[in-house]
Amino acid sequence: MPVYSMTGYASAQHGTSAAGAETEGRATPARRLGLEIRSVNSRFLDLSFRLPDELRAMEPALRALLTARLKRGKVEVRAALENEDSNTLQDPPARLLQRLNSLQDSVKSWLPNAAPLSVADALRLCANAHSGNEDWSEAVPALAEEALTALMSAREREGKRLAAMLLDRLKQLRALAEQAVPMVPLLVEQQRQRFMERWKEAMALTDGATLPEAARDRALTEATAFAIRIDVAEEITRLDSHLEEIERLLKKGGEVGKRLDFLIQELHREANTLGSKSAALDLTRISVDMKVLIEQMREQVQNIE
Repeated sequence: MPVYSMTGYASAQHGTSAAGAETEGRATPARRLGLEIRSVNSRFLDLSFRLPDELRAMEPALRALLTARLKRGKVEVRAALENEDSNTLQDPPARLLQRLNSLQDSVKSWLPNAAPLSVADALRLCANAHSGNEDWSEAVPALAEEALTALMSAREREGKRLAAMLLDRLKQLRALAEQAVPMVPLLVEQQRQRFMERWKEAMALTDGATLPEAARDRALTEATAFAIRIDVAEEITRLDSHLEEIERLLKKGGEVGKRLDFLIQELHREANTLGSKSAALDLTRISVDMKVLIEQMREQVQNIE
């Protein structure tokens, strides 16, 4: 399965022809339905709809369609209805104007201080009266399916890009881990040499006399403690294991975002421990470089479904 990003955008258009439909001798203008879907990252699936009043009844069907194919993300669905020729105003029918005038007189009789209807109010109400007769029950789901398919394609393309970036960071982290592995034995050997030098200095101060067993045991204990303290073999092993699991998930695809997010946290933990055990500048540099790469991965993993 592919890796999907939670970020994407898609839109679709649908035009309706109203030829033959007339109101008081005037043809009802053809209308165009536009629908767009925007998606950004989120911990869960969060759907929101901005639909005109005519399409409010379609929200449950749209919600069911989206939840069947999307698992995570903050998704916004917008729909708009407009005349094909939005620059041409249609003459409102006399019957509707008479009806509006009658309704206004009725309201004024009860509410004398009510504001009168403006020309814009009359045009809008007449336009709504025309549009209420259209049936969008078949067009809206089909249009939403088209837009959703385009959105999934966009999210798949973005997910492919994110997966490639993450795999590249994995390669760099493995290279850094390989640099760190041989450093530990060298550091232990360097420290052993220092203890030997101190031992010789102590022997010289005693004029060749044999040092007490307690002093020798103390020196051996300090050397052992140092070796244990700077040993990062366990951290490197766990880091390699996490890297292998991340690579496996990216190749598997599907809903892997939450698991990747957890593994990134574990990577960061191991890099921190490696830095805290650092006994050399080069090992500290490797730890810092690892943290930079892991942080870059964390930012991108937040966008994976």
